[in-house]
Amino acid sequence: MIKKLEDILERYNRLTSEMADPDVISDPNRWTKCAKEHSEIAETAEKYLEYKKIEKEMNESFAAAEAESDKEMKDLLTEEGYSLKEKLSAIHGELRILLLPKDKNDERNVVMEIRGGAGGDEANLFAADLYSMYCRYAESLRWKTEVIDMSETELGGMKEVVFSVSGKGVYSKLKYESGVHRVQRVPETESQGRVHTSTVTVAVLPEPEDVDVEINEKDLKIDTYRSGGAGGQHINKTESCIRITHLPTGIVVTCQDERSQIKNREKAMKVLKSRLYDYYNTRYQNDYAENRKSQIGTGDRSERIRTYNFPQNRVTDHRIGLTLYSLDTFIMGDIGEMLEALAIADREAQLSSSEDEA
Repeated sequence: MIKKLEDILERYNRLTSEMADPDVISDPNRWTKCAKEHSEIAETAEKYLEYKKIEKEMNESFAAAEAESDKEMKDLLTEEGYSLKEKLSAIHGELRILLLPKDKNDERNVVMEIRGGAGGDEANLFAADLYSMYCRYAESLRWKTEVIDMSETELGGMKEVVFSVSGKGVYSKLKYESGVHRVQRVPETESQGRVHTSTVTVAVLPEPEDVDVEINEKDLKIDTYRSGGAGGQHINKTESCIRITHLPTGIVVTCQDERSQIKNREKAMKVLKSRLYDYYNTRYQNDYAENRKSQIGTGDRSERIRTYNFPQNRVTDHRIGLTLYSLDTFIMGDIGEMLEALAIADREAQLSSSEDEA
């Protein structure tokens, strides 16, 4: 660990010098590249500098206590040494977390897909509730949401909705939401007051950069059609709706949110790139995922990750065993506590895994 930290500190100092070099400053691309890497390792390097400073002060305190003949002063110096030792231990823990492998997608925007599953109309109604929940959460963080495709029902539910979320660190917070969400509540149409169980699937796809996914136009089949106009949606008099099929993988994307065929095509291509990125990335990681399943699960969409029980006002995440008795505010977008608990569980699982491998 110390060897890794020394290498990071050496690289940090070298980049600091390079960024002040007139030759580098005069080359915007080179300077930007240096600044980006400098920013990525700055927190770790500065935390390690703090660690070294406190370690030096601790050793000096213990050495002075050892040489001190006055008992009162000796005790004070020893107490100071142990206090610094506690600080050092805390910083050591922070450094271990900082050294964990970074998820390359954490800072990316996402495309979210929500679909009603088992439960018919009630599942579609809950899909609409989840969409609203994520939009409110995004709004609280000043993230931007944009609908790409939506299929509504006459009762106000959603068979499916595809939308993008843009902002700082979006994927890092929402990546734990992929999976099957189960709801237990009395539907409005239930005259006997019986609790029904329904499911909704959520997929969170990191939005790739153009360099991440190359799409050959020859691999695409593009169809245009008119909107059906269901659920109060506008009825297109022109064929502005787009369906794109990626022939090698069979992935199909539709977009009918905009009246412009060009805008719908742009949105559909954004979703296609995200799905292809997820498709190829998942295939690449499958072997690794089989060897190491963390406490929060694999993120596979087939897993039942959470239960929303309305009669008991509770929401339970089955991956970490956390239950919150505040479903009323949770469904209104107050999901930060749950997401933070999932992130902590993920870090602890990674730390445990790194200790086993050491």
